[in-house]
Amino acid sequence: MGASKAQQRATNKYISKAYDRINLTVPKGEKETIQAHAEAHSESVNGFINRAISETMERDKGAPGAAGEAGKPDKR
Repeated sequence: MGASKAQQRATNKYISKAYDRINLTVPKGEKETIQAHAEAHSESVNGFINRAISETMERDKGAPGAAGEAGKPDKR
């Protein structure tokens, strides 16, 4: 049996307070590729995307154009 409507509202309220949302658009067919990759690594699509972002940001620290580098805008 699923969660009650009250439980769903409570969960949604918590999520809206604790998390930000980003709408990601990918080319047709890429969604399935991303899902397969995430599944192959035993993680959710959301978990995979968050890990990819975190690892890329960590790797990019100190690189030219990295956020926080004064006077040099990111060229993306």
